[in-house]
Amino acid sequence: MSESKPQSALTETAETVLQRRYYLKDENGKVLENWDILCRRVAKAVAAVDAGQPDAEELAGQFYTMMHSLDFLPNSPCLMNAGTDLGQLSACFVLPVEDSMDGIFTSIRNGALVHKTGGGTGYSFSRLRPKNAAVKSTQGVASGPLSFAAVFDAATETIKQGGKRRGANMGVLRVDHPDILAFISAKEDQSRYNNFNFSVAITDAFMQAVKDDASYDLVNPATGAVSDSLPARQVFEEIIDRAWHTGEPGVLFIDAANRDNATPQLGDFEATNPCGEQWLLPYESCNLGSINLGRFVTGGKVDSTRLAATVRLAVRFLDNVIDCNRFPIPEIAAMTQKTRKVGLGIMGLHDMLIQLELPYASQEGRKAAAEVMNFIHAEAEQASIALAKLKGAFPAYDPQYNKYPARRNAALTSIQPTGTVSMIADCASGCEPYFSIVMIKHVMDGDRLPMVNRLFEQVARREGFYSPRLMEKVAASGSVVGQQEIPEKWQEIFRTAQDIAPEDHIRMQGALQKSGVDSSISKTINMPNSATREDVRRGYLLAHELGCKGITVYRDGSREGQVLNAGNRSKDEKSAVVSTAGLQEKAMLPDVLNAKRYRLKDVNQSTIYLIVCFDEEENPMEVFAKFPFDNRVDLKDKSTMWTTTCRLVSLALRYQIPMGEIIKQLDRSSGHRLDLPAQLSRLLKSFMAGTRFGFASSCPECGGSLVFEEGCEHCLDCGYSKCA
Repeated sequence: MSESKPQSALTETAETVLQRRYYLKDENGKVLENWDILCRRVAKAVAAVDAGQPDAEELAGQFYTMMHSLDFLPNSPCLMNAGTDLGQLSACFVLPVEDSMDGIFTSIRNGALVHKTGGGTGYSFSRLRPKNAAVKSTQGVASGPLSFAAVFDAATETIKQGGKRRGANMGVLRVDHPDILAFISAKEDQSRYNNFNFSVAITDAFMQAVKDDASYDLVNPATGAVSDSLPARQVFEEIIDRAWHTGEPGVLFIDAANRDNATPQLGDFEATNPCGEQWLLPYESCNLGSINLGRFVTGGKVDSTRLAATVRLAVRFLDNVIDCNRFPIPEIAAMTQKTRKVGLGIMGLHDMLIQLELPYASQEGRKAAAEVMNFIHAEAEQASIALAKLKGAFPAYDPQYNKYPARRNAALTSIQPTGTVSMIADCASGCEPYFSIVMIKHVMDGDRLPMVNRLFEQVARREGFYSPRLMEKVAASGSVVGQQEIPEKWQEIFRTAQDIAPEDHIRMQGALQKSGVDSSISKTINMPNSATREDVRRGYLLAHELGCKGITVYRDGSREGQVLNAGNRSKDEKSAVVSTAGLQEKAMLPDVLNAKRYRLKDVNQSTIYLIVCFDEEENPMEVFAKFPFDNRVDLKDKSTMWTTTCRLVSLALRYQIPMGEIIKQLDRSSGHRLDLPAQLSRLLKSFMAGTRFGFASSCPECGGSLVFEEGCEHCLDCGYSKCA
């Protein structure tokens, strides 16, 4: 393997993420590792599979160098668990849900075991008979897929995945299932199914019916009989409307996925992992890893020689993971060994394009991305063919179904979320553009520290337009676009996710899918808050046309629903203030305000709801605390204390006291990260950080702002993710 480029020290953010989530700790929580030790632990465990091979001795050193230099990183379970007693190294699983009580609860049990070891699960509920269908064994009627999805969700809520990773699920229902309309609207109540991403499995026949304005059949999976029919456009509009409101359900193009099924003799794809990039057969798992493309640009060109060597070594690494893995249940072990799928993906695509001086949203940018992905796939396939000669092809290999020569792995490439892993590598996540170029980090005593993207700072200093004032302006607006001090060329190159048109997001996904991705791609199609349902419709149609295997859209600000509507207010009402003698002006509030509700836990793990009301400019104006059972005697004092504190904070907001000063006082009053002052402080900090993008959801662990990309919400400060 060619020599790796030198790597600078890990960033402060990377160290924070590693210490919180990856380094091994003793029983008292004392950190026992550093980056060097972690990489050696993982490399030694994965290389041990090849004991007895001619290159066994040097392999561990090569694995170590590849990871330590940040050229390639495996998925989180591998970094966390390799070389430990747990030893479960895969991230993605799909479990079957059979149409019987025994099958359903077996799947719930198996899912709990997967979550306990750090994996995420996908379930298709399409085999379950619809609600009110006859059940012969009990002479009763079925409760339907959604009722059982709620049981899966409750089970997931109780599993903490060793304190490192949350339980995460994908719930899939075919568009021709009789309960499809109920499924589409199931997450309209955002307090339900919080441990699930929901996606509709859409067929080509359905999409043709949409185009033809025709009806299509609903089929009872228990009998195979047609139970009803629906106008396809009506159902399509329901999916569009819900996605426009909340970002869910997502859409999976199931026929496109099954056309690329390398082992159709084993069955059809029914579901994906939680973020949608891995189509897997029932009981299959997949371990993932990502190449940091930003590390392979030298002199304005991609270093293909070094990239090829890294791809081949990464395939060897991921294939070894299958053999050193300790699977949660024997059925998963058997199926995974039969197909030996791996998911070699990328991160730092935007970093690569920036160094090549190509805009992400340009045709040239898409061409460069497609070329490098095609190159990665070709090299991965050659590596897998070579491994098949050394160790044997995957057992389910059948020339009748596989056009390629015998290889070691039924699938090789996917593009997965790399949220926390890319934070370690200090690069853009997966195939996504950067979400922001300059962020404001809140530090002690309410100070604000600009965090500048390293590539942007390098260019700005080299080109002579860097200044602290400009960095503040970019942070405040959330964008480099429209900043007169920045040359137009660099405005285009440093466009972030929200600055890029939805069509360009989809075209990038389509270009990558066609160029060398065996499975699928986890990517969020960011849309501005002003996007219409027609924009969502066009996005779905374009994704299907381009051969994408799934699509997730997210309209800015739609994840948190409004519990009150502002209605129509006059300009005078919106800006009216009351002057009080000797005081700052106190904002006069109208009768109706927009609001958002946040569900929190206090130090005793009691549930509290914080309701924040805000004006038309999205400034918080009032805060209310509500306990689910305010009449309980044991909560009376606590409820009074929270209510009083919220009233004081509301008063400060209405008297326009700077939010930083309010936060400073709350931080000084905090005795625990889950007490009221700390909770309110984190919430206000998230509003300050997320002004341009509306109210950002607050990270439950560090109070930072959650962003929605790669099909999931995650925190850019500490690496917390709702999907992992």
